[in-house]
Amino acid sequence: MSTFVDPQAVVHSGARLGDNVHIGPFAVVEHDVEIGDNTWIGPHTMVFNGTRMGRDCRVVASASIGGPPQDLKYKGEPTLLHVGDRCTIREFVTLNRATVETGKTVIGSDCLFMANSHVAHDCRVGNNVILANSVALGGHVHMDDWAIIGGTTPIHQFSHVGAHVMIGGGFRVVKDVPPFVLAGQTPLAYEGLNSIGLRRRGFTPQAIETLEKAYTLIYRSNLNVSQAVARIKTEVDQIPEIRTVLDFIAASKRGIISGRSHR
Repeated sequence: MSTFVDPQAVVHSGARLGDNVHIGPFAVVEHDVEIGDNTWIGPHTMVFNGTRMGRDCRVVASASIGGPPQDLKYKGEPTLLHVGDRCTIREFVTLNRATVETGKTVIGSDCLFMANSHVAHDCRVGNNVILANSVALGGHVHMDDWAIIGGTTPIHQFSHVGAHVMIGGGFRVVKDVPPFVLAGQTPLAYEGLNSIGLRRRGFTPQAIETLEKAYTLIYRSNLNVSQAVARIKTEVDQIPEIRTVLDFIAASKRGIISGRSHR
């Protein structure tokens, strides 16, 4: 099938559209834009200069893709937003391109951005990530694969959310959230392992049990993080998932979330 551009859309002649792209009415596509095959751009959507969107994506309506960063230091320099394949972008979502500090906001493939969610400048979002309604990522947030964030949750700039994390809706993320966990409460705290999600994604019972042992040392043993890490290195089987946890903690700049309070 051929590419379709609605007569009421505005597409710059310098935009590069793949095969079977659909551009809906009143959409605007600026000149330095690439849109992959079979991607559907809904009505009233704005696709700004510097956007690189993969194939088989669906932008439902009234979204802002690749808009300039909301950063007073930004002076109009050319920067990019990269969106992977098969992403679904719902109504009024805003995805901003980067500042010159990194030059590129990057979003992986197979992601779902529900209505009103926001990804700020210089973020790195992995594959299979879900942001529920009105989730807001501050600048330079890193979010690893398979993270799921509940509705109306703000995530502080420069925070890191690990792989396979699930964060409940309506909370506030101001510290790093280590991989494979459930997080909730105010202030945000470890609630347990994301066991259901891990089983659904094919993690073995042995891997889940080993992760449980590691997180018990971190959050349930009255040890500080350094002490818990030392115990994990000597007492817990060093499977790849455990190395992922240890590498995450070692790289954390904001510190990880605390354990659940028992008030």
